[in-house]
Amino acid sequence: MCTAATYKTKDFYFGRTLDYEFSYGDEVTITPRNYSFQFRCMGTMEKHYAMIGMAHVICDYPLYYDAVNEKGLGMAGLNFVGNADYKEEVEDKDNIASFEFIPWILGQCATVNEARKLLDRINLTNISFSEELPPAQLHWIIADRDQTITVESMKEGIKIYDNPVGVLTNNPPFNEQMFRLNDYMHLSPKSPKNHFSDKLPLHTYSRGMGALGLPGDLSSQSRFVRVAFTKMNSVSKDTEAESVNQFFHILGSVEQQRGCCDVGEGKYEITIYTSCCNGDKGIYYYTTYENHQITAIDMYKENLDGTLLNRYPLIQDEQIKMQN
Repeated sequence: MCTAATYKTKDFYFGRTLDYEFSYGDEVTITPRNYSFQFRCMGTMEKHYAMIGMAHVICDYPLYYDAVNEKGLGMAGLNFVGNADYKEEVEDKDNIASFEFIPWILGQCATVNEARKLLDRINLTNISFSEELPPAQLHWIIADRDQTITVESMKEGIKIYDNPVGVLTNNPPFNEQMFRLNDYMHLSPKSPKNHFSDKLPLHTYSRGMGALGLPGDLSSQSRFVRVAFTKMNSVSKDTEAESVNQFFHILGSVEQQRGCCDVGEGKYEITIYTSCCNGDKGIYYYTTYENHQITAIDMYKENLDGTLLNRYPLIQDEQIKMQN
């Protein structure tokens, strides 16, 4: 299970948590402009926008979980088990496998509006990357500094939703996630007033009571509500340090701790990594479950006109600064 969010101060930020019971060996991966993407049905993309993100690289191919391109467009795929539905190849459509979707969009589009034009022609196919890696059931969030959309491939076809909160979790489908926010319109960062009865002398006895009823469990719908509330009421200055710090606090509101989500056979879902990418500067920040120090990788310190992937294994050991 996962949570993705956008955030904007002076710059635009895009990131996510990846919650699962094990890692595939994720790496921060920079794909330069001249890396050759070989698409299963759409030929070869020799030149494209450079991008940085988290990926599982296999056979020198970056299977991106999330990425941001050099124009500041971000995209992430999140589990959508039981609802995602991919199709057979269709004539007169851009037939794209689900694992190709992120590079297909980020390689060609600078904005959400440009992505919408490509989405009009797209058919997400059920082609596997390999026998060992069947198609993951996903839906996607695509965002720039001005707007956000959610894309879902379901039995009825491709659905594209405007996403005014800039947040996405897993199930149910996005329109249902958004509708459930109506149940929480009474929440507030301010102290509540007594609307229960003017005949009773009710009063607040603690700070933070305006958020009574904010769900605290780890289900995807509850995480959607919690991050939406946290993000929409979030306040920070616009320096890079404070913006990045605040972004990690926003996603920290749904961090999963080992032991709280038992998936059986002695395994537990945890927040494997949390990411935050400055879409304007091309800097990708991350933390891991074992390492809470924020690590940063700047895509512009690499040769973006190259042909080879630049890969950075995650720093997993906890970085503790001794003060005495």
